[in-house]
Amino acid sequence: MIKIGILGGGSWGTAFASVVADREEVILYIRDKDEVDFLNKNNRNRDYLSDNKLSKNICASTSIEEVCKDKEIIINAIPTQATREVLYKAKEYISEDTIILNLSKGIEVSTMDRISEIVKDVLPNNPYVALSGPSHAEEVIKRLETSVVISSSNEELNKKLQERFNREYFRIYTNQDLIGVEFGGALKNVLAFGIGVARGLGVGDNAVAALITRGMYEMSKFVISLGGKYTTIYGLAGLGDLIVTATSKYSRNSFAGILFGKGYNLEEVEKEIGMAIEGIKTCEAVYEISKKLDIEMPISEEIYKMIYMNQDPNESVKKLMNREIKNEFNIDLQKNDVIWE
Repeated sequence: MIKIGILGGGSWGTAFASVVADREEVILYIRDKDEVDFLNKNNRNRDYLSDNKLSKNICASTSIEEVCKDKEIIINAIPTQATREVLYKAKEYISEDTIILNLSKGIEVSTMDRISEIVKDVLPNNPYVALSGPSHAEEVIKRLETSVVISSSNEELNKKLQERFNREYFRIYTNQDLIGVEFGGALKNVLAFGIGVARGLGVGDNAVAALITRGMYEMSKFVISLGGKYTTIYGLAGLGDLIVTATSKYSRNSFAGILFGKGYNLEEVEKEIGMAIEGIKTCEAVYEISKKLDIEMPISEEIYKMIYMNQDPNESVKKLMNREIKNEFNIDLQKNDVIWE
């Protein structure tokens, strides 16, 4: 009996299926019957990572019941904005002791919920764990060395899944700061889009380095204000993921930003990418939360204005460079705490 089902047969769902398939069988939920038939016949995902031969331990189905019923672990690889809808469809087939392992990164715009909060609404009694960190599917499926973090408040559960999915090429750390891990994975997409815009405008490496660094400062303020830990943002789920998403040739969010900076409109960007660009939607949620909680996030705010208020990207760069001059950090050395400005 197959013990693990994956909701979502996109690039990351497929790549993680290959990690699972090193040791056991796994079944992918894909809506398109032609895609399912192609994968089951050819051991390839026709639309994602198609150059890579998949293990015979991987199969696919259009039946959400077949993928979810009697499973020990259900892995969510559905884009954030569609996760709630798919989970509602799957709910009747998922038993309460099934572990939900989430791979998606983002904030649901309609509710401002993290994925863990969506799962709590739909499946209130199921154990939940998030996996995050710098892990482009294109490298994971080729077994290139990757390190990620698994997070829930239950360290025993974290260690259980760490042992289950750790591989020679796929190293897993644990972290009990679920808030920090989930928000880190969400915010890095927003910042990577903005950094891509800057690159599309033709800025130099100095500016990119500054945007990454000051972006980290914004991530830290946001995460701490919402109950997460500063240290998490300087770990794999924050700094690590931001670096790879802002600089990698595989990054959808960065490439989308580059196109936007070169003058493409959002419709043209989304058509060119052909997959979900989480940073665009998440940016709206980050903006609304930061305004509600009065968290100063100038880079994220300018990204929002470019996307949703049609502000000229060159104007955003000018505004960021001409903000009031100040200290980089304001630190109370006696308490050794950062006081955010």
